[in-house]
Amino acid sequence: MTNANIKNSNSGEYKSFKKSKLIGSYTLTTFLILGSVIMIVPFVWMVLTSFDWAARLNIPFPPRFWPKEMTTKTYEAAFTNIPMLRYMFNSLIISIGVIAVSLMSALLSGYAISKLKFKGSMIVLVLALSTMMIPFEMTMIPQYLLFSKIHLLDTYWAFFLPALNYAFGTFLAKSFIDQIPSSLREAAIIDGAGEFKVFFKIYFPLCVPIIATMVILQFLAVWNDLLWPLLALKTPDKYTIQLGLAMFTYNKTTPLPSIIMAATTVSLIPVITLYLFLQRYIVESIALSGIKQ
Repeated sequence: MTNANIKNSNSGEYKSFKKSKLIGSYTLTTFLILGSVIMIVPFVWMVLTSFDWAARLNIPFPPRFWPKEMTTKTYEAAFTNIPMLRYMFNSLIISIGVIAVSLMSALLSGYAISKLKFKGSMIVLVLALSTMMIPFEMTMIPQYLLFSKIHLLDTYWAFFLPALNYAFGTFLAKSFIDQIPSSLREAAIIDGAGEFKVFFKIYFPLCVPIIATMVILQFLAVWNDLLWPLLALKTPDKYTIQLGLAMFTYNKTTPLPSIIMAATTVSLIPVITLYLFLQRYIVESIALSGIKQ
């Protein structure tokens, strides 16, 4: 075979490979766009329905994507009939407490497993991760009975104490800290620093990307949780936003779709705002640790 024939053959193979790669890219993009539309359309419909005064008694069928009677009275009615600010404040307090407790627990345990290399450290990690295989529905009754015995039901401690066990956060922190050179710790110890000083002065500031990731994950989990607040809280003034909306919907004999949609839209604002502020750190943590959330 001549050089010209070999060159033509290689050129043909390259064009064929490039064409198949281009087709695969277009196909993937199409599926991603379709998936995005499927996820975004219900959200857009919820927001637009929340401005539809005509939908305050019944959800229109077939669904319409533009309000028949555009108004903000649905939001006024939501804040009038539902103590939204109180519920959101309760959820915020619980979220901040749970995030603070779970983050410190996960970061300290992740640092210890990654850098201290004590005997049986990997066994501890595996045992902690194994708790993730147990569904919450199996542990909620024993947990409820335990907090009932120690008289911590209907208090925020019923949320803060379980946050001490954040196994997934420990795994994330350990994976991220593994990427940070151990020489930083060794140099600090040679200079006379203790382990806590090494962690808080050196490793903690470097863990900002993974901290942002865990904050988002925990905030979403706590803010959207309904089952445990339903069991743990009895006083209406302590209800979280999800529990408050659920109770409002349950206690109404006449459904108020657009008003409920308005209240739900308001409840999503803190989650979206937090994500927009922290998304660049989440991307950075994924890039550095190689972990897909």
